[in-house]
Amino acid sequence: MSKVLILAGDAAEDLETMYIKYRLVEAGYEPHVSAPTTRPIKLVVHDFEPGWDTYVERQGRTCPVDLAFADVDPTGYAALVIPGGRAPEFIRVDPEVARIVAHFFAEGKPVGTLCHGPQVPAALGLLRGRRSSGFGPLAPDIEMAGGEYVDGGAVVDENMVSCRGWGDLAEWSRAFLDVLDRAMVAV
Repeated sequence: MSKVLILAGDAAEDLETMYIKYRLVEAGYEPHVSAPTTRPIKLVVHDFEPGWDTYVERQGRTCPVDLAFADVDPTGYAALVIPGGRAPEFIRVDPEVARIVAHFFAEGKPVGTLCHGPQVPAALGLLRGRRSSGFGPLAPDIEMAGGEYVDGGAVVDENMVSCRGWGDLAEWSRAFLDVLDRAMVAV
């Protein structure tokens, strides 16, 4: 069974972490959640309510962590997923995350980003010349990183699949699994 790495941390988006984790299992893949340490991470739920100019945040589930960033050997994984939430904001500065993410881009392995997930490759200079979706207010961040922001629910750019957020999970999952399945056939 091929393994897929999910990079997360406290305040990762609950739906984008748990839904993807179980969707990968359903499709026959073995997901491993990695975070700064191996303690369970605390997920959050972002939602939109009338009278607010931005999303609200509520406490979500707790998610077990399989391995710390420092213990990840990216060569053992077929693909990478970076859920959104607030976790990308702080994991993007972790040198171990830089090492891991750079490997997937250098090897052309499938990379999936959801909502705020593009903050990680953007901070690492890996979106230059690439098309990426993401949470709408990230458009300037993606463009300043040299990428082209695309407002879409499943934007495929070679090995990378991105979306705006949890509302796109079904469309994003189909596209990401298609890219991943094609990559597995090519191996």
